[in-house]
Amino acid sequence: MLLYLAAAGIGQLTVADHDTVELSNLQRQVIHSTETIGQPKAESAAIAIRRLDPDARVTALVEKVTAANVEALVAGHDLVVDGTDNFAARYLLNDACFFGGVPLVSAALLRFEGQISTYKAHEPGESRPCYRCLFRAPPPADLVPRCEQAGIFGAVAGVVGTMQATEVLKEILGLGDSLAGTLLLYDALAASVRRIRAKRDPDCPLCGTHPTIRDLSEHVAPQRAA
Repeated sequence: MLLYLAAAGIGQLTVADHDTVELSNLQRQVIHSTETIGQPKAESAAIAIRRLDPDARVTALVEKVTAANVEALVAGHDLVVDGTDNFAARYLLNDACFFGGVPLVSAALLRFEGQISTYKAHEPGESRPCYRCLFRAPPPADLVPRCEQAGIFGAVAGVVGTMQATEVLKEILGLGDSLAGTLLLYDALAASVRRIRAKRDPDCPLCGTHPTIRDLSEHVAPQRAA
């Protein structure tokens, strides 16, 4: 996905990832290579982007996106792209983008399936739901396995990543119909794509009529006593 954005001429890219490249990543995260195993993923991705376009302005942040830094990251960008593999990060980005008034293009994968949507709940209208309108709260941590636990059919990451890059470019260029208000579901085994219409939930705790989430405080880890 990042390579397609760079190849399309996106003027500036910021890649934030605290993880390092492992051999098991390569079957789906093809921006990395065997030469960069052990390196920070953000730096590995930046190397690949600059190899494609030496003039690309790419910032590699080798750090975890948290409640402490997410507002500054969101504020400095026109659009946020979520490719995280855990619900804590996904809800954090959703909430931060809502408060920051920045569009969010989010995608998720599991085994042979993927989903993608664009969230612009900071804009008015019932056709502008946020992620919480569709999925009110994260499931229990032990209910949904992470990618390395459940496995991902590598090519599915390529298909959904390409779709995600397309939606990012559409938003930036103002082309076509936005995926805002639509959840797109891809099933590789059935070779099918379904579109599910979604509206803003008036009872949503973030963007509803009477919101109860007014800042990012719920994403701050509680301090433990010494």
